Amino acid sequence: MSDVAATSAGPTPTARQRKKAASFDPNPAKAGWLTKLVLAVLCVLWLVPVIGTFITSFRTLDDSNSSGWWTVLWNPSSWSRFTLANYDQAISGSNMGNALINSFAIALPATFIPILVAAFAAYAFTFMEFKGRDVLFLTIVAMLVVPNYVALVPMLKLYGALGMNGTFAAVWLAHIGFGMSLAIYILRNYMATLPKTVIESAKIDGATHFQTFYKLVLPMSVPALASFAIFQFLWVWNDLLVALVFVGPGENEPVTIGLTHLRGQLGQGWNLTMAGGFISMIIPIMVFLALQRYFVRGMTAGAVKG
Repeated sequence: MSDVAATSAGPTPTARQRKKAASFDPNPAKAGWLTKLVLAVLCVLWLVPVIGTFITSFRTLDDSNSSGWWTVLWNPSSWSRFTLANYDQAISGSNMGNALINSFAIALPATFIPILVAAFAAYAFTFMEFKGRDVLFLTIVAMLVVPNYVALVPMLKLYGALGMNGTFAAVWLAHIGFGMSLAIYILRNYMATLPKTVIESAKIDGATHFQTFYKLVLPMSVPALASFAIFQFLWVWNDLLVALVFVGPGENEPVTIGLTHLRGQLGQGWNLTMAGGFISMIIPIMVFLALQRYFVRGMTAGAVKG
C-alpha cells in the first residue's frame, strides 16, 4: 500500500536534484562577485552618458567647447557658472514644447491600440480552436525577423496616394503594424501560462469568450500588458526614422525631430541639444519606473500559480 502511495505522489527527487535546489538562492543580495561586477559595469556604462548629458545641459557653450564635462567633477569653482539658459532656449526658443505634445499624441495611441488588438488575438491563439491557428501564429512570429525599413517605401507611397503623409494617422498605423507581431507573441506566450482550469470553469458557468477575456484573462495578464507597453512606448517615443519618413519637420513633428533643429545646421547648438535631450529622457524614465514591477513579473513569471 505504501509503494502505491509513493508511486502516486510522483517520482522522488534524486540527491543531485535536491542539492541543486538547495544551492539555488533567488535573493539578488547573495549573488556572486562576478554577477555583481558585471551589473556594476553595465550601470556605469549607462550612467556615464546620462551624467555627461545632465552636466553639459547646465554649461554655457564656451565652457563646453573649452573643456570636457568631467572636469567639473574635480573643479567645484566652475559650478557657479551653471545656468538654466540652455533649458530656457530649448523650450521657448524653438518648437520643443509643441514637439513634446506631439510625441504624446503619437506615442499614446501607438501604444494602447496594438495592446488592445494584440490582447484579443493572443486570447484567440491561446484559448480558441480554429483551423490554421498554428500556421497563422507562426506566420505572425516570422514577421518579427523582417526589418521595418523594408516596408517604409511601399507604405509611404500608399499613404501619399491616400493623402495621409504628414499626419498623426500615418505614423500611428506604421507603429501599430510594426509592433503588432511582438505584442501578439509576448501576450500569447504569457496567456499560455495561465491556469486552464480557470478558463474551463468559466465556460462551464456559461461565460462567453468576451466575458472570459474581459473578466478573467485580461486582469491576470496585466504584467504582460505592462511589459509590452514599456517596450512600445519607449520605442515610439525615441523613434526618429518612422517619424521623419511619415511626419517630417512641421507642425506635427515629435520631439526627436525637434532635437535635430536645436543642433543647428553647423552643430553650433549642441549644448541646447543636451538640454532638450535630457528633457525628452525624463518621460521614458518615469514610465519605466512606474511600470517596472509589472515588467519584471511579466518577463519572469506567470500570473497565477496553479
